[in-house]
Amino acid sequence: MTSASATAPLSIAVLGIGMMGFPMARRLCEAGHRVSAWNRSRAKAERLLPFGAQVFDRPADAVAQADLVVCLLEDGHVVEDVLFGLGTTDGLRPGSLVIDMSSIQPRQARDHAARLAALGIHHLDAPVSGGTVGAEAGTLAIMAGGKPADFERALPVFASLGRATHVGPHGSGQLAKLANQMIVGITIGAVAEALLLCEKGGADMGKVKQAISGGFADSRILQVHGQRMVERDFAKRAAIAVQLKDMRNALTTASEVGFDAPITGLFEQLFAQAAEHGLADLDHSALFMELASRNGMN
Repeated sequence: MTSASATAPLSIAVLGIGMMGFPMARRLCEAGHRVSAWNRSRAKAERLLPFGAQVFDRPADAVAQADLVVCLLEDGHVVEDVLFGLGTTDGLRPGSLVIDMSSIQPRQARDHAARLAALGIHHLDAPVSGGTVGAEAGTLAIMAGGKPADFERALPVFASLGRATHVGPHGSGQLAKLANQMIVGITIGAVAEALLLCEKGGADMGKVKQAISGGFADSRILQVHGQRMVERDFAKRAAIAVQLKDMRNALTTASEVGFDAPITGLFEQLFAQAAEHGLADLDHSALFMELASRNGMN
């Protein structure tokens, strides 16, 4: 991948300066790119001012001088509203590239790509994995769908943010992200249930985690989320509500292509029940609390 330091500064607009958008936009500023920022709540975007970004009140103004536009928005409906409902397309320059790094449905990504192409604007869907920790460190896994030439054009942006892989045509990045989220959500449940069984049976959860580390059951989920479970630290990094959205997007996509996903269906129900029981704004590892409550262990 081309390094940011070897690349001439680019004009990049970032739309959506939230938990992921802020550290990612900051890294683009620190890499020397000219960053213009927009967020519905202007105060969130103004946090980028000390890093050299310009802040705009309208997304159309933020993108007016940009060669590349990065979207980091809540879901597909919000992406559609910002791009096509708030006049952003009126400000986009023909030939510019929209890199949608939000997590949305593959069908929505393909629709946005087609609508932008009709206006002479290029598109990549490039969702990420790695959470706020990866965003801060520039170690995100980036899954990109779209034309290979557009992927190559986006590499200087990706270089500041993490490791990018082109996985196929429009919508494929979102398919890869759904696969990622299915594995993450299901594995969180497996780790939580296993550790709770050990605690219920009288073993030390922390020692069990230590004992199975390095074996076949080891994983990033066991190490990171398992430790959160041991410490009962469920401060939000990636919320239950977001994990639930991703599981539902996976099930919607599975239905569209005629694929039966029973394991994902089960975990969609578990995350939904966790949200109903007041855990929606906690970290997705807080599924542990839902399973603990079922077993009278809270």
